[in-house]
Formats: sequence, structure tokens, C-alpha cells
Amino acid sequence: MTLDEEAVRERAVAFLAGHDPGDRTGFLRARFDAGLAWVHFPEGLGGLGAPRELQNVVERELAGTPQPDPGTQAIGLGMAAPTILAFGTREQQERFLRPLWTGEEIWCQLFSEPGAGSDLATLATRAVRDGDEWVVDGQKVWTSGAHHARWAILVARTDPGVPKHRGLTYFVCDMHAPGVEVRPLRQITGEAEFNEVFLTGVRLPDSLRLGAVGDGWRVATTTLMNERVAIGGGPVRRGGGMIGLVADTWRSRPELRTHDLHRRLLALWVESEVTRLAGARLREQLAAGQPGPEGSAMKLSFASLNQALSALDVELRGEEGLEYDDWTFRRSESVDFFGRGPGYRYLRAKGNSIEGGTSEILRNIVAERVLGLPSEPRVDKDVPWKDLPR
Repeated sequence: MTLDEEAVRERAVAFLAGHDPGDRTGFLRARFDAGLAWVHFPEGLGGLGAPRELQNVVERELAGTPQPDPGTQAIGLGMAAPTILAFGTREQQERFLRPLWTGEEIWCQLFSEPGAGSDLATLATRAVRDGDEWVVDGQKVWTSGAHHARWAILVARTDPGVPKHRGLTYFVCDMHAPGVEVRPLRQITGEAEFNEVFLTGVRLPDSLRLGAVGDGWRVATTTLMNERVAIGGGPVRRGGGMIGLVADTWRSRPELRTHDLHRRLLALWVESEVTRLAGARLREQLAAGQPGPEGSAMKLSFASLNQALSALDVELRGEEGLEYDDWTFRRSESVDFFGRGPGYRYLRAKGNSIEGGTSEILRNIVAERVLGLPSEPRVDKDVPWKDLPR
């Protein structure tokens, strides 16, 4: 039976009446078990098998109660969970999804390498089968949150004798396994939210493989499409987000205003609203199926807009905008654009056009898969990975 809005609302109201929000972990566990974590997931896996848009009903009724942390849990919620749902076995889904959603187990992403970022399919991390295990050796880089992650989604090369896209396999990696070493990467902001991860003789049981051997690129594509939606397509209220911060400064500091700054602010307001509405349309499309290449356009727009707004914010404040709040080196838990000053936002936004797919690569995806333009020549498409120049 398909649930309607009223039925989901009644479930949420009854759940809140029977559970104490004061016990954060217990409350989130119970919410998952009640199918109110993500209602479009199957029953028994945090959902009700209901239409995706009915999640908004749950969020309204449970507003003000404990929620997953979008900072530390971003990779688990936005990337690992939909991939596990799409390709995991029932045993894997039951093992990982509940503690992922409650935040009891944090996830990170082991994709990019020093020699494989924009062209991810050229990655060199090897996974060699040894009985019922895989032995993994390699290096990953730009890994957000690896220093507090319990699990990671990992793509490794299992067959170097076939073209680069066909020799990959997707795994769940135990970040506490012997041979996993995490080192911080200090950023221009002074902190280290990113890491480099060295994998030396890491043994993973075959039960941690997601999808078929050699099918890693297809599985990874699902992750990447969800990643771009998670980064660029999240819900934002009208006048919220970065445009809200800049507009608040404009309203409260009339002495800083100039005609040119006003013109730029109005243009960015319009662009922010167009992006917000496009994001709402994208989420409606998601309700009917899997994310497509349109998410790349959203992430591309998000990066450009964030960089322009953070730059205007600094410029609008004059000399005050050049101040920096805290350059102390630390292992940050999450990215906090709104809890830090304009200098931090300006510097951190520079990474938006790199992380989650560079803007250059995303423009290619939009051109080829959304607009239908001819693809770029790819001379290495049918060449075995072991024969590619590196």
C-alpha cells in the first residue's frame, strides 16, 4: 500500500509522542527503526517505501528534535548510503545503514589519488585477491574526515590488463584495519579537514565488496552523481545561505554601500534565486528516480556562486574584510561556512570548484550528457590500463 501525506504525518506524530528526544542516540535509532529516517528507502532499512517527497512531512513534524549531523555525516548520508542501497547485499544494508544514519559510524571517501583526480578512472591503488580477502595497496588524497571515519567507500584497481574503466572494483574499507595510515593536509584556511590516506597491505574480506568484480566504475558513478547533488542541490530557503549573509551586511552597514556593489549584489541575488529554484526542481526529479548528470550543473553553479558571493562579502566590508579569525592548525570536524568570518569563507570557497568534481570536468559532463554535444576525443578508451603512460 502506498502511503499518503496524512498517513506519514500520523506516523511521525505518534513516533514523537512515544520517544524521548533527550536521548539523542536512542531517539535516532528508534526513528530509523520506525522508517522515518528516509521514507523512500525500503521498510527495515530506515524507510517506508513511500514517495521521496513525503520526507518533508517527517521533517516538519520532527523539527527541533535530534537530527543527523550534516557536517560529519555528509559523506555517509549523501554518498555511501545511496550507493549501499543500490548495490549492497541485504546483509550489507542491514549492517551499515542504521549506524551510518544515526552518526554512530562516520564515513569517508577514498577515491582521488595524487595521479588520479579529474580522471578518476586512471587510479592506481591495487586490490589483489587472496582467497576470501583482498589485499589493498595505494595512496588516496583529499579525503575529508578520514581522521574520524570508521568506514570508507573505496575504489581500487583489480585488473590492470583491461581498459581503465573496466578494471575497477568498489569496496567498503575498514579505516581501523592494520595498514591504514591517515595524515593531515593543512589547507589555505589553516586547518586540516582533508587528509592523505596510505593503504599498505590492507586486508578486506570479500564480504566488503559492493557490486561485482570489475564493475567498480558503474558503482562509483552512482556515488559521484549523488555527491554532486549533495554538494550543490541541498534545500535552501529564499534569501538563505551565502546570499543571506551578504545581504544582511548590506542592510546593516549603509556606510559601506556603493552603486557598483549594489549592482553586483542584485545580480548575485537573482543568480542565487535561479540556483535555488533549479535545485528544487532537481530534488523533484530525484523523487522519481536516480540522480542524473543534471546534478553536475547544480554543483557547478554552487561553486561559482559561492566564490562570487564570498568575494563580494570581503570587498563589501573593506579593510574589515581582510581580518582573519583563527589560523590555528587543527583537525576540523566539518566545514562551517556560517560560523566563521568572511576571510575564512573567501578562502574555503576556493575549494568548491575542485572538490566533488572540478568545474572543468563538470562542464564537459553538462556539455556531453545534458546538452548532447559531441564528446572530446579519448585516445585511451580501449587501451589496457597497464599500457597507459604515467
